[in-house]
Amino acid sequence: MRVTTKGQVTIPKEIRDHLGIGPGSEVEFVATDDGARVVAVNENISEEEASHRFSQALDRLAGTLDLGGMTTDEYMEWLRGSREDLDVG
Repeated sequence: MRVTTKGQVTIPKEIRDHLGIGPGSEVEFVATDDGARVVAVNENISEEEASHRFSQALDRLAGTLDLGGMTTDEYMEWLRGSREDLDVG
């Protein structure tokens, strides 16, 4: 992106769609160690819209975690480590 003489940039459509940014939306630029992030300011959206956005985010994550054939319980034990201090049995 190129910054105009007025300091303006165009946010790419894919990013606007992902963040739910439309005309009149507010965004913040947040400084990070690596540069900056664009953050959509929370808007008053309906519960239905929030649910829709959440469902879309879950759909994008579907199939991104390969457990290598482990069950959920096996994966959680691998992730957390053995819990021999717990009496389960």
